[in-house]
Amino acid sequence: MLDTRSFPIGDPILEVANISLSFGGVKAITDTSFKVLQHEIKAIIGPNGAGKSSLLNCINGIYKPQEGKISFKGKVMDKITPKLIAEAGISRTFQNLALFKRMSVLDNILVGRKLHMHANFLSVALQSPSARAEEKANLEKCEEIVEFLEVQDIMYTPVGKLPYGLQKKVELGRALATEAQVLLLDEPMAGMNVEEKREMCRFILKVNDEIGTTMVLIEHDMGVVMDISDNVVVLDYGKIIGDGPPDEVRNNQDVIDAYLGVAHD
Repeated sequence: MLDTRSFPIGDPILEVANISLSFGGVKAITDTSFKVLQHEIKAIIGPNGAGKSSLLNCINGIYKPQEGKISFKGKVMDKITPKLIAEAGISRTFQNLALFKRMSVLDNILVGRKLHMHANFLSVALQSPSARAEEKANLEKCEEIVEFLEVQDIMYTPVGKLPYGLQKKVELGRALATEAQVLLLDEPMAGMNVEEKREMCRFILKVNDEIGTTMVLIEHDMGVVMDISDNVVVLDYGKIIGDGPPDEVRNNQDVIDAYLGVAHD
């Protein structure tokens, strides 16, 4: 959590209202509502199976909730698909790495520029001036991201040869390449050691502070969540049991009970 901000927290940019999601007779999310403010870092936490990833999947169009609505920048999104969500300005990383292991760091980040590639096949094949200009602009943007992430020395290295922590950083870079206004990060520090987590925290804060990107992240490490989040939503069995600043959530008895495994009535 930043004490002094380059981009002050603003009005709600993303709103989830009364979302419910079921798989057969199993309720994954029940009547869930919360708001994400512009430029904030919002964490979603909860025990395993609480519905955290399912909630992100509803926001970015992988799952379609049976009830409720999702609004982005004040507009209700009636048709939600991953492509439309990405075009609207919401990007996503996943718990499991989805990188092209034989491609270089730079080329993997360049994949994130797909939404900004408009030249057709013929103009690219003929290397028309407009196609060359677009290619140059996209490459320069990716080189800026490489510098921002401080991975210039490995930009031409195949991603599969990198340590896990660096691969996660490349995935963050690819999400940044979309120039999204909101990033959905699904366990960005899963499987990392202490040093890798510290480094990833630094870059999440750097993205938020220097670019102003709004972040929604799922994370199991409570220490990380309390250190870097502005507000925290707590899910348990698909329902919100806490929503507020880290200190408030930390002292919420329902949250304490959920994490200690107190039996439900």
